Order: sequence, then structure tokens, then C-alpha cells
Amino acid sequence: MSNEQDSGAPTADPETAELGDFETSLDELETLVQSMESGELTLEQSLAAFERGIALTRQCQQALQAAEQRVAFLTEGSEADDAEES
Repeated sequence: MSNEQDSGAPTADPETAELGDFETSLDELETLVQSMESGELTLEQSLAAFERGIALTRQCQQALQAAEQRVAFLTEGSEADDAEES
């Protein structure tokens, strides 16, 4: 039997996991916004949803910044190669 079945989760590299976390956070944020816009939440529920939304927004911003840094790093090498060829 394989040890990979223990967790039940697929083993992915950190880059793929980061994208999944971003998508999960964004989906949850969209759900929170919809529930808040419905007007059916109590004041306490709305405040809790707002707090969670702020946290999710920060997570998404951090993930986007990390992705931008990776893109800049990857394209930096190709720009140097292009400059040498000219």
C-alpha cells in the first residue's frame, strides 16, 4: 500500500498549492459578498463576514504579489538573454 493515501490530499508543488489557496480565498470572498449584499445577515454576522472578508482580501493580495515577483524573476532572465542577442 502507498503512503500517499494517508492524507487523502494530492501532493502538489508549492506553486500549485498557492494558486489553489488564492482561488479558494477568492471563492470564499465572493460568497461572503453575496451573503452580505442579500441583506439577510444580522449586524453581528455582517461584522464577522466583513472581518473575514478583510482577511481574505489580504491573503489574495499577498498571493498576487508573490505571483508578480515570480513573473518578474522569470522574465528578468529572458530580458537579459534578449539584450545579449541584440
